[in-house]
Amino acid sequence: MRFISLVATIGAIAAAPPALAQTSPQGARPEALDRLVACRQIAASEARLACYDGAVAQFDTAQQQGDVVVVDRAQVREARRQLFGFQLPSVTLFDQGEKPETLEAIETTLVRGSQSGDNRWTFTLADESVWRQVDSERVTFRNREGEPVRIRRAALGSFLMTVGNSRAVRVRRQ
Repeated sequence: MRFISLVATIGAIAAAPPALAQTSPQGARPEALDRLVACRQIAASEARLACYDGAVAQFDTAQQQGDVVVVDRAQVREARRQLFGFQLPSVTLFDQGEKPETLEAIETTLVRGSQSGDNRWTFTLADESVWRQVDSERVTFRNREGEPVRIRRAALGSFLMTVGNSRAVRVRRQ
């Protein structure tokens, strides 16, 4: 008799999480996560465990298929670092939890620098980013792989790059 009761409870749970998931704000988080969290509301231990087992299996499948992406804080910091210099629309994807730190500068090394016909430089850096000089000032630096590079935010959304001990050059990320 207990087995039949458990089977009936599991059937009810399978239908319940989607209904419970609809109570959260639209777009706040993935449905697979809502289903997992909804299991906490089930009082009976066996039923709650069965709910968790089913919801975790669905969540795992969604993650493996790419429908849900899970990132930790270190991955968020790395993504922000890789996006440094790009003029992107306001993206709140990484703004959950603690207030995100504003990245004011990055430090890396030079892979190579090349000068174009208009005497402006293009810099390829160790992090695979490419930056182009946007001012017309003459710059002198050691164009050697491994030279330290620092890029910092400047006024009005611009960026200044220093290669080694050179003067700062106004650059834009390509």
